[in-house]
Order: sequence, then C-alpha cells, then structure tokens
Amino acid sequence: MQDGSSKPCYRIAIISDFFHPVVGGVENHIYMLAIGLLARGHHVIILTHTHPPSRVGVRHLLPSGLKVYHLPLTVLTSSATLPTFLTFLPYFRNVMLRERIQIVHGHASLSSMAMEGVMHAPMIKGNWPSREGEGEGWTGAGGIRTVFTDHSLFGFGDATGILTNKLLIGALRNVEGVVCVSHTGRENTVLRAALDPRITHVIPNAVLPEQFTPSPSSADPNFITVVVVSRLVYRKGVDLLVASAPHICRLFPDVRFVIGGDGPKMVELEQMREKHLLQDRIELMGNIAPRDVRSVLIRGQIFLNTSLTEAFGTAILEAASTGLLVVSTKVGGVPEVLPEDMIIFAQPNEDDVINSLSLAIHRIRQGDYDPLLAHERVKGMYSWDDVARRTELVYRGIVEGPEQRGTFERMIRLLDTGPFWGLIMLIIFSVQHLFFYFLEWAFPREEIDYVPLEARWDSRRMEKLRLEEEEIIKERLKY
Repeated sequence: MQDGSSKPCYRIAIISDFFHPVVGGVENHIYMLAIGLLARGHHVIILTHTHPPSRVGVRHLLPSGLKVYHLPLTVLTSSATLPTFLTFLPYFRNVMLRERIQIVHGHASLSSMAMEGVMHAPMIKGNWPSREGEGEGWTGAGGIRTVFTDHSLFGFGDATGILTNKLLIGALRNVEGVVCVSHTGRENTVLRAALDPRITHVIPNAVLPEQFTPSPSSADPNFITVVVVSRLVYRKGVDLLVASAPHICRLFPDVRFVIGGDGPKMVELEQMREKHLLQDRIELMGNIAPRDVRSVLIRGQIFLNTSLTEAFGTAILEAASTGLLVVSTKVGGVPEVLPEDMIIFAQPNEDDVINSLSLAIHRIRQGDYDPLLAHERVKGMYSWDDVARRTELVYRGIVEGPEQRGTFERMIRLLDTGPFWGLIMLIIFSVQHLFFYFLEWAFPREEIDYVPLEARWDSRRMEKLRLEEEEIIKERLKY
C-alpha cells in the first residue's frame, strides 16, 4: 500500500502482554514505537490482554489515536497470559483480517501473546475481499510477515531460562526478522533461540529529551543526592544497594539517597534503614508514576543502577538526559548506552559499587560534570524517530525480501529443534492449523466487518466528542 509517495505504508499489528496501563520499559518502548510508526504514515494497532476491572475491548489512546485491542484473555502472573496456542487464535484471526494486517510484530520473550502471534501469522493469507469504495485489498504472497523484538537477557542454566528458551526456539523458528535492543542482547537471543544471525538487527531504546531536561537548581545544595529509580526485585541488584548504602552514608556525611520504586525487596530496604538509623538519609518513595520520574531525578546529582542483568537500561538514559552522573554495574548491554566519560562502571559486588560511587561523589564535589552538556549529548544520540525509521527498514526488508516459507518447510524446521521438543512443536503446529481451517469454515471472511482502508484518525474530532461526552455526564450527575 502506498500513501501517494514512493514510500510504502504498512499495516502493522504490535502484539505483547506488556502494555499500558501497566508501567514498564517494554510498555513504553511499544507505545513510543507505535507513535513513531503512525507519524511515518503506517497503520498501527496494538494487541494486548484485558486489564481488570474494565479495560477490555477496543480503546483509542488520545491524542495520537493509537488503536488498542484489549482481548479477554486471563492473566496468569506478572501481566502475562498462559500460553495455550489455541485460545488466542480466534481473536487473532478476526483482528488480523478486519484490520488487513501485513506485519505482526511481537515484543518480549516472556509474552505468550507475542510468541503465539508470530506462530499464527503465516497461516493467514492476505487475500481478504475488498469492498466498494475501499480500493484494492492487500494480496501479498504468502501469509502475514513476522518480526519479534527481544528486550531481555536470560541465562541457560536456571529453570526459568531453560523453559523460556525452549518456547522461544519454537516460536521464532520461522520468524523473518528479529530486533534486539543491544549487541549483547543480540548475541544472547541468537544463542537462546538458535537463530540465523543474518535476520537479527540491533535497534536501541530511546528517550524523549524534552521530557527529561536538567534542573540543577532543584537539587538540595547542602547534600549530594544519589537517586535510584528501579523495580525493587532481585534482578535489579537491590541486595547490592542494601549492602552499599550504609557504607556510603558512613563515609560521606553529606550524602543522602532518594529511592523510587516498589517491589518485594522494599522490605529489605526498610529493614536496612531501621537497622542503621538512616531514616533522615535514605528516603523511600515507593511506586512512581512515569510522569513523575523527572521530578524525582532532578532532586539528585548522581544516578545509581545496581542491576545484575540488563539488556539496555532505559532508566540510565533518562537519568543522563536529566543531567545526572551515572554509576552502574557493568552488566549486559549497559556499556553500550553512554560514552565512558558520562558513566562510571562497577563490577556487581559490594566493594566495587562503593568505590565507584565514591569516585562519582568526588567528581560532583569538584564540579567536574556539566548537566546541561550531558543533556545535549543524549539529545543528539537517541531519538524515537530514529528507532521508528530503523524499524521501518526492517519491515521493508522482510516484505520485499525472499518469499515466505511454505507450510511443509516450516514443519521441517520445527522438527529440527530437537527429537522431543521438535515433535511437541509439530503437534502444536498441526493442531493450530486444523483449528484455523475450522475457523475459516465456521466464520467465513466475507462475513467479517472489515475496517475501511482509507480510515484515518481525526484526533480533533475525537477530542471534541470526548469533551461532549464529559459534559453529558456532568449534566446527568446534577440529577
């Protein structure tokens, strides 16, 4: 499909269990990528699960008009659904057809919806009927093309890693493009999913610099404030923070900590603060809304990240944009985020975290760090527009690339995943195809309510309708 220019415009479905209103790095990445693709003229929808108590059905996010399908799938744990391979298929087929989707883009290796989406997509051929006044429908060869973005690093020896890697190998066996957020993440994903490195791409996260501007006058001049904004879980290295914070407070009487975030490790932080009588030196803020992150960051001069594993580290980028000197453990893709003069690295152990944080404190005391210059440098390095442009090139490569694999070839590739797991995946593959053919017979494509091809979101009109609806509600409340 073309928008009148030489640049092709694609109809894209981004699928993940992880999306707003839940707060997180993956959720924000998906939203910003979708907005960037919309701005470049593509048709983009989001598929995610329901969010109790009432977020189910189709929503439009103002002011962009991004369409979100909240499907009625039960959440198992940590905002993820149970992998069933069949429950999702009827909803998936209906949405793909009515929206005339060309490309399915799954996000996050812990998302069952994303993995199932890239497995189901090749079955749906692009031969849906066009209707009067809508122009020609897309009739590309083969089924819907697939892309997958991995946001995490996983090991190879623990139970979670082994199970996740097996599911990932099966789901990505026939995917046509894979995106990782760092070169370290790319190596990890290629090994875990047994991928061809030639189909993998590195596209980092980004930041909106205008939302994370420095404000040096907001920090308390009587203290050097170390800011921590993180989920308080084991993977984020909260144990290192618990061990090192009392030592730093003892070594530097003019240093205090501001810790934002919530999680199971909050109890250990509270116990540490009580044990060392640091109630006036360590502030625990609890959960922080995304809109309030900057107001927390500008209170400090140093940002501390103690993660034990990290594929990229968007929080580091936000802190650097806000003008904070970053101290971080040297793990995963963190060394790829910032230049060496903007970050001080530490090995993931207590002594090295204390030494690196001490160096940062001395550097701030000497005035050897310019927050405004740091912001300008980050502004020139990362952009969501660039992320959308590079992702668009991945889409173009798979759409204009080799023909999609046939059903028999996909079956053979699934068998290559191992004598036991390959047989299981082949059974799943066969059953989902039989179920799909039943759906094609029971719910013919001609009966589907297709979205008009030329439909465009009019944000001003919808904003007017929203305001009118609010006025109606106010009038009803009077009575």
